Amino acid sequence: MTRTTSARRLLERGVERAFLGSALVSISSVVLMTLFIFRSGLPLFREVSVASFLFSADWNPSAAEPRYGILAFVVGSFFVTALALAVAVPIGISTGVFIAEMAGRRAGAILRSTVELLAGIPSVVYGLFGIYCVVPLVRAAFGGNGYSVLASALILAVMTLPTIVNMTEVSVRSLPRELREGSYALGATKWQTIAGVLLPGARSGIVAGVALGMGRAVGETMAVLLVGGNAPVMPTGPLSMVRTLTMNVITDMSYAEGTHLSALFATAIVLFGFILALNLFVQLALPRAGKERA
Repeated sequence: MTRTTSARRLLERGVERAFLGSALVSISSVVLMTLFIFRSGLPLFREVSVASFLFSADWNPSAAEPRYGILAFVVGSFFVTALALAVAVPIGISTGVFIAEMAGRRAGAILRSTVELLAGIPSVVYGLFGIYCVVPLVRAAFGGNGYSVLASALILAVMTLPTIVNMTEVSVRSLPRELREGSYALGATKWQTIAGVLLPGARSGIVAGVALGMGRAVGETMAVLLVGGNAPVMPTGPLSMVRTLTMNVITDMSYAEGTHLSALFATAIVLFGFILALNLFVQLALPRAGKERA
């Protein structure tokens, strides 16, 4: 064994150990974070039942008899996320398909750069844009004070677009050329090929992108906090003010203590469970997408 070969093997082992250490740090961080959240949140259920916490909409920590019900926040998070996806999914999928199949090289590069720029804008900037543009628009068009589920959903729709667009473009672009050529050979038009061949072929990847966008929408705090109204009430429609799970945590965390603080960590447990379920769904969907493309 030459000295060069020995040095190369030592270098390879060092790099492998560095990568292993990085992986262990990542895993340890997730485990420690999970243990911390559960350790801080589970003591709540010594004083409040799980049913009362999850299925009551009465949140009043400062009352003589404090009440900790997060149903209104769960429903608010669901409404905001569902409405945001209803706006973002058609636009995102259409844009991704356009970039992958229709736009020329120059136009595609410009659109791709624009989408990447949207992904890099801080959430507080989106929130400020919502206060001065989206909220007045909602107020003028539909009445009310403008701070609402609808305003929050519109902001979140823009914030989730980059994820959906990028996943759709990558999924469609990575499909084998033979699928397109076979469709054209059978007499299908470009639109028929997109609708009947490409979108079904990229379905799993697109669904994974939508799920990732949903995770971004559920976990967003600052932008929704600025335009949602932050009212701890049960939302009754698109124009109702709303407080989501993340908004509730950030609103009360600065002064919470005791059982109130445990209730906020328990809220984080609910949010953590939902995000974990979404991530597991994505992990199951992506391998399916690879098998379908193969």
